[in-house]
Amino acid sequence: MGMTRAAWCEARATLQKMLSASEATLKDDVGLRQKAFVPQNKAKMHLPARIGDYTDFYSSKNHAYNVGCMFRGPENALMPNWTYLPVGYHGRASSVIISGTPVRRPNGQTRADESKPPVFGPCRLMDIELEMAFFVGGASNNLGTSIPMGKAEDHIFGMVVMNDWSARDIQKWEYVPLGPFLAKSIGTSISPWVVTMEALKPFVTDNLPQDPPALPHLSHPDNYNFDIKLDVSIKVPDVSEPAVVSRSNFKYMYWTMKQQLVHHTSNGCNVNAGDLMGSGTISGTVIAKEMATK
Repeated sequence: MGMTRAAWCEARATLQKMLSASEATLKDDVGLRQKAFVPQNKAKMHLPARIGDYTDFYSSKNHAYNVGCMFRGPENALMPNWTYLPVGYHGRASSVIISGTPVRRPNGQTRADESKPPVFGPCRLMDIELEMAFFVGGASNNLGTSIPMGKAEDHIFGMVVMNDWSARDIQKWEYVPLGPFLAKSIGTSISPWVVTMEALKPFVTDNLPQDPPALPHLSHPDNYNFDIKLDVSIKVPDVSEPAVVSRSNFKYMYWTMKQQLVHHTSNGCNVNAGDLMGSGTISGTVIAKEMATK
């Protein structure tokens, strides 16, 4: 992950060759296969990298608009800065966990009744956020230098699926004026397997139109995104089949990963291989009552 993009591609091609049916090195050597492979039912998944820093963005226009309508109404749903820069915040890298790790219901301060003081106790409004995230790769940029748009692809290694666990009642009470804190540091689940950007090339699609046009340092002529279908299912005890509660697609994101990375380093902030960048909640264009019919 910390090597060059050429090295990433070479490693992928080498693995593909070694695992192909036409390659005899592993296929014809039982002893080597026994040393090289671990049975799936005995494998233990780990975090795919040592995550030094974690940033979560807020890059779905549909999601930002819907949330804004809830708090400020349709006329002021999007904050003035939203269409000019990828909004994000610094998260807690220490609580990023591998998918399947139990998440404990947190305690925190909440204030359900505004006429009374807050109370401390268990969260009553645990929520999830369907996201994807990318791992930073390549050599670190020095502090005080930025990554230009033309070099951004050299620093985006691959993607994982992410669940940003959120304690909404704790968040509601604590977030003014600096944003969420304890409501978000309870756990951030990611998938153990990283899909490299080279493997995602067949799913490239046009990005959504950006209006107003991005500022020059955030503009890129190959303004692409990825067609990745996503859904969320919830399974409750005593029910055999999980229920699909959300469907979306990564292609609905307004700000691209390259724009997120370039913006992140535009002030000279240094990023390192293994840093994790969350997309923000991935909302689609279908409203809830329409979802129920699909």
